[in-house]
Amino acid sequence: MRDTAASGLSSSPSTPTQAAKQHTFPLESYKHEPERLENRIYASTSPPDTGQRYCPSSFQSTAGPPSASPTHHASSRTAALAAAPGPAEAGMLEKFELEEEAEDSESGVYMRFMRSHKCYDIVPTSSKLVVFDTTLQVKKAFFALVANGVRAAPLWESKKQSFVGMLTITDFINILHRYYKSPMVQIYELEEHKIETWRELYLQETFKPLVNISPDASLFDAVYSLIKNKIHRLPVIDPISGNALYILTHKRILKFLQLFMSDMPKPAFMKQNLDALGIGTYHNIAFIHPDTPIIKALNVFVERRVSALPVVDESGKVVDIYSKFDVINLAAEKTYNNLDITVTQALQHRSQYFEGVVKCSKLEILETIVDRIVRAEVHRLVVVNEADSIVGIISLSDILQALILTPAGAKQKETETE
Repeated sequence: MRDTAASGLSSSPSTPTQAAKQHTFPLESYKHEPERLENRIYASTSPPDTGQRYCPSSFQSTAGPPSASPTHHASSRTAALAAAPGPAEAGMLEKFELEEEAEDSESGVYMRFMRSHKCYDIVPTSSKLVVFDTTLQVKKAFFALVANGVRAAPLWESKKQSFVGMLTITDFINILHRYYKSPMVQIYELEEHKIETWRELYLQETFKPLVNISPDASLFDAVYSLIKNKIHRLPVIDPISGNALYILTHKRILKFLQLFMSDMPKPAFMKQNLDALGIGTYHNIAFIHPDTPIIKALNVFVERRVSALPVVDESGKVVDIYSKFDVINLAAEKTYNNLDITVTQALQHRSQYFEGVVKCSKLEILETIVDRIVRAEVHRLVVVNEADSIVGIISLSDILQALILTPAGAKQKETETE
């Protein structure tokens, strides 16, 4: 990646050019009420974003990244957006043609809404952003993720003076999967390796520029980049200062869209059921059993490239779900040296209250599905039949694909991985 001091961070290689045609929405009146959008998000978000953007001093070298200001109010946002260039200069791998009927039809209303709003519109006024220097020990980094309640952190390389990647729970899983032998053998690589060592071993010759996006890019570009690149987290990086401002997720974007759905015409497909729309994955579903050892579950995560595994009992009924996020509890509990315990034993250590598996039926309409997944604040719904047996999985990326990209003419994407 090019040095930020010289030319700024590159935008996502797979972000499409923004359409020249701009659409006006009656609900855009909120721009004249700077606090309305922020209040609306906070009023319906639980828990709210807390803290401030920072890099813990104990985890950052003296040559750390340019620090983001703790808070960004409406006035500073306006200035930042005015200074930031649009996404048109980004390198493109692919460009698809939007059909005229999608531009003007009711089915394209959500796509047009996302094109008319910028990434900065959903960056909270105050949020926590943890940044790791690549010279930090891997174990300390994972403990810091747990301590700060975050799932991922941008990686800063002092030599290049730029962000070079992300450290996520998937890295923790890959390390455990690759190096775990038995409860009697300490995982040296987790205890001693630095982040840069792990990246060299794991990525080898496949180093790629960090996929990121400008705060001035449209939310449509963000959705496209997330799904096209099959990632779950998209750093918003100011191309002028090089500051990392926020990490966009499918969940945050869908929450934002759902807040304004009542203000927009409802497309006919929102009243169609999952079966008719064909949204979700219904073949070769990866799952585990209550007595599956954790190390086997981690193997499935790696080999099948999925982000969650339904837990199915002997009768075929879905009784729980083990997600990648649950794996970080192994670091929180410092129990990662014994991965022979069962999934049931591991899930007893969940750090937060678990309300049960959030399910749905293929016969429920998309409108109901969107409302349920947003309210439950989960990343996927398990599709079950009348006997509560697993039928399929519908993820946030499946939903965003159906609401925004499919009406825009983008091809259906494969199930994405983190």
